[in-house]
Amino acid sequence: MATCAVCKKNIQLRPENAFAPFCSARCRQVDLGKWLNEEYRIPSGPEEEEDPQVDLNGTNEERD
Repeated sequence: MATCAVCKKNIQLRPENAFAPFCSARCRQVDLGKWLNEEYRIPSGPEEEEDPQVDLNGTNEERD
């Protein structure tokens, strides 16, 4: 038995539950809303600052 990713109710896995890993269409919509509102984020590496003097070809030339 698994739990709903939103409300934590016990759920049946597929094919018994068409909404898995959620218990209902409502919980699936709540989760989608959280992604769209940027409440969830996928972790990434540290941000690097762009070097404004490096062009797309990778050469380091002075710009006027």
